[in-house]
Amino acid sequence: MSTAEQPTPGKRRGRRPGGQDTRAALVQAAREVFSESGYEGATVRAIAARAGVDAAMVNHWFGGKEGLFAQAVLQLPFDPIQLFSELMDGPVDELGKRIVRRFLTVWDATDGGAFPALVRSIASHDQAALSLKDFLIRHVLENVVGHVSPDRPELRATLCASQMVGMGMARYVAMFEPFSTTDVETLAAAVGPTLQRYLTGDID
Repeated sequence: MSTAEQPTPGKRRGRRPGGQDTRAALVQAAREVFSESGYEGATVRAIAARAGVDAAMVNHWFGGKEGLFAQAVLQLPFDPIQLFSELMDGPVDELGKRIVRRFLTVWDATDGGAFPALVRSIASHDQAALSLKDFLIRHVLENVVGHVSPDRPELRATLCASQMVGMGMARYVAMFEPFSTTDVETLAAAVGPTLQRYLTGDID
């Protein structure tokens, strides 16, 4: 076999061919490590080791731990405009169930995605709390409440948010059983009516 035909051994560490796969590996590894340790407990070395690359790649691609956190955790996997359209597509009296079903379906597809990392990081990283509040309340629930609720929209939106965050905590962080392994439709049927009351019912 000629030299040109011989395969080139793959590198275990350092920048990967093309670069983008290194970046993607770091984002995935960061999401896992931040979920396990929170922002304060996660280290660049641990994230790089999980991704199988040199720690210098974190600075190369993200400028450091803060930039990587922003990409891996603060970028939530929802388009607010599209999500609002999907949630409003159906009878108003089933809106609570649709909200539960939609959020859990997306989170389940990624074992909670960035949610555990956000929750574990709130105590040590102000932007984590702001990101969750900004997305869940300002960009989603306030819009929904504004279209269907008879009064007290801010209170209703935060009541719904408290229910959603509580579900995420129980299912993906504390992993309460059998809640964490119960199928989405059962939870939508059980929790949806509570959200529905917050959205359109009497809360006095």
